[in-house]
Amino acid sequence: MAFRPRRALAVFWKDFLDLRRNPALLAAMAALPMVLVVVPMIVVWTYVRDPNDTNLRVIALYYDPTLPLNVNAGRFLVERTLLDWFGMFLVMPVFVPILISSQSVAGEKERRTLEPLLASPVTAVELVAGKSLASLVPALIITWVAFALLCVGVDVVAWPLGQGLMLPNTLWLFGILVLAPLFAFFGNGVAVLISARVAEARTAQQLSALIVLPLVGLVAGQVAGFLNAGLVYYAVQGAVVLLLDAALLWASIRLLDRERLISRWG
Repeated sequence: MAFRPRRALAVFWKDFLDLRRNPALLAAMAALPMVLVVVPMIVVWTYVRDPNDTNLRVIALYYDPTLPLNVNAGRFLVERTLLDWFGMFLVMPVFVPILISSQSVAGEKERRTLEPLLASPVTAVELVAGKSLASLVPALIITWVAFALLCVGVDVVAWPLGQGLMLPNTLWLFGILVLAPLFAFFGNGVAVLISARVAEARTAQQLSALIVLPLVGLVAGQVAGFLNAGLVYYAVQGAVVLLLDAALLWASIRLLDRERLISRWG
């Protein structure tokens, strides 16, 4: 099966232009990054504003009963907050592609633009590549810009604690540069598959959004102390998502085959 990049880029550009003409979708894409950047800054500020507060050590001892006396409780809580928030931040590269990819097939059907697309000579691989790019590029740009804002905001707010910058650290860089693309592809793959099976984009969006619930559950387990998260934990998580991405890519190419879509929607 021949793959012509120009056809894939044409699909990408068409979907990208459709995205620019959807202000409600753009607003939804901007809301989540704002929350994920502002909330941890507020939490860090609550720990930094009064580092001598004895309650901070009480809270820190709840998380680590062996915390030495010479360790600054405020800094410990800030580092703990950033570790816990890391898992929640990874929801963004999953969720943003869902918003976009949910429109990929079901949205085409609603706008009556699917028939011209099926009439074109674009192959299933080119269709998957183009629509995936239209979802992944905005998602990763939003994630990386939000991460940059988070780094600046946290480092400014936490500056009184001293001892250098809090962000970026190794875990966050690994997450943003390695895990975020993998998670974004995962969200895109799930949304494309569901979008190809349902008639309405809104239904595809609602069903696809359910996949973030396991991620939120893992973060809750981490905050509650049931999961010992760290670089190894997230590396294993990334390996699992990589395998899921490969399976989703294979399934997407089969499901978005032009003949299959024509027989289903044509």
